[in-house]
Parts: sequence; C-alpha cells; structure tokens
Amino acid sequence: MVQYNFKKITVVPTGKDFIDIILSRTQRQTPTVVHKGYAISRLRQFYMRKVKYTQQNFHEKLSAIVDEFPRLDDIHPFYGDLLHVLYNKDHYKLALGQINTARNLISKIAKDYVKLLKYGDSLYRCKSLKVAALGRMCTVIKRIGPSLAYLEQIRQHMSRLPSIDPNTRTVLICGYPNVGKSSFINKITRADVDVQPYAFTTKSLFVGHTDYKYLRYQVIDTPGILDRPFEDRNIIEMCSITALAHLRAAVLFFLDISGSCGYSIAQQAALFHSIKSLFMNKPLIVVCNKTDLQPLDGLPEEDMKLVMEMKAEAMKTVVGQAGEAADEDAVLLTMSTLTEDGVIAVKNAACERLLNQRVEIKMKSKKINDCLNRFHVAIPKPRDQKERPPCIPQAVLERKAKEAGEIEKRKLEKDLENENGGAGVYSADMRKHYMLADDEWKYDVMPEILDGHNVYDFVDPDILQRLEELEREEGLRLEQEADDDDFEMDGKELTPEEQEALAEIRKKKSLLIQEHRIKKSTAESRPIVPRKFDKDKKYTTERMGRQLTSLGLDPSKAIERIRGRSVSRKGRKRERSLAGDDEVGDDAMDVDGDQPRKKLRLRSQSISRSRSRSRPPSEVVPGEGFKDSAQKVKAMKIGKKAVKARNKDARRGEADRVIPNLKPKHLYSGKRSTGKTDRR
Repeated sequence: MVQYNFKKITVVPTGKDFIDIILSRTQRQTPTVVHKGYAISRLRQFYMRKVKYTQQNFHEKLSAIVDEFPRLDDIHPFYGDLLHVLYNKDHYKLALGQINTARNLISKIAKDYVKLLKYGDSLYRCKSLKVAALGRMCTVIKRIGPSLAYLEQIRQHMSRLPSIDPNTRTVLICGYPNVGKSSFINKITRADVDVQPYAFTTKSLFVGHTDYKYLRYQVIDTPGILDRPFEDRNIIEMCSITALAHLRAAVLFFLDISGSCGYSIAQQAALFHSIKSLFMNKPLIVVCNKTDLQPLDGLPEEDMKLVMEMKAEAMKTVVGQAGEAADEDAVLLTMSTLTEDGVIAVKNAACERLLNQRVEIKMKSKKINDCLNRFHVAIPKPRDQKERPPCIPQAVLERKAKEAGEIEKRKLEKDLENENGGAGVYSADMRKHYMLADDEWKYDVMPEILDGHNVYDFVDPDILQRLEELEREEGLRLEQEADDDDFEMDGKELTPEEQEALAEIRKKKSLLIQEHRIKKSTAESRPIVPRKFDKDKKYTTERMGRQLTSLGLDPSKAIERIRGRSVSRKGRKRERSLAGDDEVGDDAMDVDGDQPRKKLRLRSQSISRSRSRSRPPSEVVPGEGFKDSAQKVKAMKIGKKAVKARNKDARRGEADRVIPNLKPKHLYSGKRSTGKTDRR
C-alpha cells in the first residue's frame, strides 16, 4: 500500500538565503588563513578545496529539492492529476528542470575553475579564480530564484493536502453545492468540515474515517460541481472530477429534493447524467437528502420521474456486481442530516456494497487460486436419515430475553442528561461508581487540607506501628552512642603507680589548657617568635624526652617519630632541588652518588601524592545524582561526545548558523579601488 506524505518535503530557501547558507557553511568548515610564504602547491590546494566544497554543498541541497518533490509520472494517477489541476504540470516540471540544470551548471563551473586553479602561479591569481568561481555559482542560484520561490509555495500548499490513500476502501460524496455533503461526513466521521448555508463552502478535498464491520473506511468530501462544460469548470470543481475519475470508491450522489440549495431537481439530474461516465464499475447510491423539509413521496410527478431515471441509471452501473442488481432499495436512499434520520443506513449501505464489490474483484483475480489451495471445509458424512437442525436451549433463550429486558430498563447517562436539562446543565455523578466497602461512604466529604497540612500525607493505617518501631530504633541508637562516649577511665582497674601517672597527666593537661587560654587572650598583642630564635628552647626533643622521663614514660618512640618527620621533610626539600636542576639523563646520579635521580623523582611523586590534593573529576560528590564514579565517568564521556561535532563546526550553540564576526578581516582588508569602501 503506497502512502504519500508531502509534509516531509524539506523547506526550499529563497535564492538569497540559499547563497548565505552555502557560503557561510564554506566559511565555517574550510580553513580561512593563508600566507604568501606558503608553497604554491599549498596555495592551490587551499583555494581548490574551497571551490570543491562550495560546489558539493550546492549539489547536495539542489539534489535534495529535486529528489524530494514527487515526479508526476511516477506517482498514482490521482495525485498526478490533482497536482496538475492545482499547480499546472508544465510549470511544475519547468521549475524542477531549472533546479536540475542549475545543479549541472554549478558542477561544470567548479570543474573548469579547479582545472584553472591547478595552474595558478601566485596567491593573487588563485584567490581571483576562487572568487570568480564562487561568484558564478551564486549568479546561477540568483537566476533560479523565481523557481525556488515557486517550489516553496507549492511545498507549503502540498503540505496542507489531505493524506488520501488511493488503494484503500473509500466512500466518495459528490453532488451540487450546498446539498448536505459536509454535514453528512461530519455525522459519520470525526472530521470537522465547515458547514455554512451558502454554496462552495468546501473548496478542497476533506478526508474522514469511519468503521464498519471492524474495518476502517476512508470518507472523502468533495467540493460542489456545477452542470457546465468541462473546459469552463474551475480548479475547485476539477478536484472533485479528479477524485471521481481515479479513486475506486463507492459513490454517494447527493440530491437535495427540497430545492433549498438553490438548484432544482432538473438541474441536479442534468449534472448526474453529464458525469455518469465517471460512475462506471463503481457502487453508486443516489441519496435524497433534506427529507425533513420535503418527503420523497410528496414530490411532483415530473421531479419524481427524474429521480426514477437516476435510479435506473444507478442500477445499470452495478449490474453484475455480486448480484446487487436485484436490490433496488439499496440504490435510492433517503435521509436527513438535520434529524439524523437514515444517516447510518446510508453509511452502512455504501460500505456493504463497496465491500461486496472488492470481494468480487478479488474472487476473480489470479491470487484467489493460491488462497483456495490453503482452505479445506470439512463436511461430516450423514450417519442416518434424521434431521438435526441448530438448537438453542430454552434456558439460554430465557436468559438472553432477561438480559435484553434489563438493558431496556437500565437508564444510560444520556437519558439522565436529557431528563435533567441537557448538555451544559447536567453534571454527571462520578461518585456513584466508587467501589467502597460501604456504599454510605460514597458521598462523605473528606478534606484535602487541614490545619495547613495535606491530609493524604497522614493517612496511613500502620502509622502507630511504624512510630513505635522508630522510637525503639532511636532508643537503641542512643544507648549505643552512650556506650561509645563512655571512654573516661575511672582508675579503678589501675595499679597505684599507674594511678599516680594518670593524676600527673591530668594535672599537666589542666595546666596546658590554662596556659593556652592565657596565650589565646593575649594573642593579638604578643609578637610571634620564630623557633630558631626561641631562647627558652621550649620545643626540643631533649626537653620533651626529659619531661616524659620524669613522668615515668619511655620517650624513645616519640623522639624517633619526630626525627623521622624532620628527615622526610629535609629529603623532600632535597628532591625538589634536584627536580629543579637541568636534567642530563635518567641515569644521572645525585651529588652524593647514592641513588639515581629517576628514583628520587619517583619517590618525590609518591610523597607528593600522599599530601592533600584537589578532588579528581571522577569522584562523586553527594547531590550530583550519580551512583558511583564509573557512572560519572561514563556520563562525562557521553557529554564530551555530544558536543564534539558542534565544537568541530566552531558553533557557539545548537543553532544552524553562527557568524561570530560580522566583519571578518579577510573580507574587509587589502587593496581597495577608488569609490565606496563601505562594502567589500
């Protein structure tokens, strides 16, 4: 099944926009800086690349326009004729032909100038050839400006055309203007066609869809047709003629028997006979509309005779189609779109006849032989002479009758609406369908906000149980914290010597705290004395050792630890000084000849790593929304990849074009001739 979607055709830019887009892209995506000192081969290559790139972009854009617009000879005849009626086939083909010619001309210009650039002997000559090539390409595009504008107008109009499938099940409505065609399609489909009490309200084809026997049908509303010569018909009428000529559909010819449309039954019958050749081999139904104003039985004799003639013609068109010739009632139907009397009957009759015709055509086709080989109908052999008609048990019949009675008794929402004031007055009661444990609860008023709180935040049947669990958990946590905080020694488990040492330590601790507080209170006015000028020698390892020894503690490990720190600090300084020297090789020895500098550098790196450093990019910070560092690294990779193409194009954002400098230097500098220099 072929589907035509003209909404996907790309926008056709105007000639000026076309040139701006291509030249801007060439400027962005090719190198822009060249110097006189370059080799001549490099200069030639620089300008040849610009010419080729511009030609390639023009070729791609023009090819997209030529390929996306439909070729009238390759698409369905219905669409081909419809486009011819709307836009004139010759003008359409000429415009596309000019686009194709421009594409070939630009390719030829680029080929010629690339050949000349191969023999350019200076920067000035190469640049002049490049400017000439791009100028001639732009001139070609300017000349096809009217064709581009015409194709853009066609594209806009085609995008508004309805999406009609020429091969699916279709019901086509035709007739004089203002006979009720649009009202009918609004009744049987969800289409919203404008309906007004004057002629030619519908100016184009409108499509709606309806269902019958679980199948989807396409309903097409055509503009009104007047009874006049073919060459005098306008574009609006020709749309209807095209649809009648090319679509295999069930045709509903609408007849206004009341005459309120402004045309007599004789005029409508003349139109029917003038276009009856378009109804051949199609299911045709003559629909007498507006029976609420004029019943069919009350027509004058002359008008009734004309209606019967149309009925006889309609019978002729369907002779031989699935035995429908004998069913005369299905050819002439009456209805009123105002009262909706007979609307569904007309729809069902048209769909049924169309379905029968399609089945008949498929039965006559060659494909049916392949299908019949797969079918097998099993017929049981008779065992005796008894007749066994189909039998439905009495209990089933009684139950069906009971259900039908209940359905009749049950009131629907529509009945309640009609009883209580109709649409806009009646408000449906939704609470009666609530499924609750007790029906009396259905109309209880439950507040949403109470005392400034959302009620639904506190509606929890297990809230007391959860509160108890939380309190129990909080109590356990507090007990655990109390156990952890109980780290002060009471001295009961210690020996007398250890108790004396503990008392000394506590005394010393209190003295230090007091001293610290005194220093803190006088810190602003007290000068800072460097350690090397400390006359009292308060902070030395010997003094610390004497103090610890006096307390009865072994100071050796503390002294070793402090000396180890000072040695590592000196070694670090030494390594930094070595790293700052000029490197003479990885195997060069240090001053003392103890170890190679390479090992020193490695050691200094390991030491520097042990010190504090800034957070690595892959580390997850709380609140960033990442599960772990692997997920963060993956997200960073995807983000870099997403902006890579944009960064390559040197674009500021995601827009199509960015001109970072409105006056680029290469266009506004250099020698200038006499005259105006405001544009160069």
